[in-house]
Amino acid sequence: MSKKLASWDSVIILLTVVVLIVASLTVDNFGTGRNFTFLTLDTLPIILVALPMTMIIVTGEIDLSVASTLGLTSSIMGFLWNHGMAIQTIVPLCIVLGAVAGAVNGFLVTGLGLPSLAVTIGTLALYRGLAFVVLGDGAVADFPYNWSSWVTGTFGGGSIPHVLLLIAVLALIFGIVQHATPVGRSLYAIGANAQAAHFSGIRVARTKFWLYVVSGAVCGLVGVLWTLRYSSARADNGSGLELAVVAAVLLGGVSIFGGKGSLPGVLAGVVLLAALQNALRLEDVSGQALNIVTGALLVLSVLLPNIVTAIRGSWQRRKLRQAPRSVNPA
Repeated sequence: MSKKLASWDSVIILLTVVVLIVASLTVDNFGTGRNFTFLTLDTLPIILVALPMTMIIVTGEIDLSVASTLGLTSSIMGFLWNHGMAIQTIVPLCIVLGAVAGAVNGFLVTGLGLPSLAVTIGTLALYRGLAFVVLGDGAVADFPYNWSSWVTGTFGGGSIPHVLLLIAVLALIFGIVQHATPVGRSLYAIGANAQAAHFSGIRVARTKFWLYVVSGAVCGLVGVLWTLRYSSARADNGSGLELAVVAAVLLGGVSIFGGKGSLPGVLAGVVLLAALQNALRLEDVSGQALNIVTGALLVLSVLLPNIVTAIRGSWQRRKLRQAPRSVNPA
């Protein structure tokens, strides 16, 4: 029990609660219903993209093309809408196209055996470039009001956004898959030792491939939601989102080397990062300072767990050396 209470997840959840309380008491307008609505809408893309990203990093891989996939699907959405396609057709098509972009990543990583870091840095540039080819530097902004208003609207005109229900449903689905199914257990086995997982019967390449497909599909969905929220399809939508997502996932306790981490910790990491940024914006802190905070948290999220592990290991070794040795009778 003490180990559980001392886990990184528990620390992040506790820290998140403290930050929310302190910000509500000290930052003007932070605790208002209106700010809660905007905070939820701002957090939506990070949370949704972080759900499959958590699984990918648990397996020891990474996907840095998520923001560019979002931008590409947003551009395609604007292009198709400009050419008269019905919004009911465009939305599922964008999700499918996002899945195709994820499948390209998955094939390059699992089919050709290329490192995911190099692959997704490449597709980060490729997909963003394609987004500008599709839509150029312009924007499409005349999407149906009833669709845009649903994304930005709240239940009963209160402060709880409609999209919070979508977040809760998808987080529940991903949480069940990751922590309560054989598929989820296989992810940790792959991250801990992919070769051993393969010899134990886990289809490592296939599992990683479908994770990238799911990641792409979620990015396609987020591209649609982003476009409808701002009622603007642009090729540069979502730029820089990958940094916030990776920072939140690692801050939530997922090991960059794979095999460790949990979804509750990640969700707490997302909320913590979003709350800090929101509070700083309300205090008129510059965008450059926000980037510094995000980068610093990213470094600390990698550094601190390793320091804690090293200290704990050193303490255990010292304890073993100081333990009295048993003497065998002659």
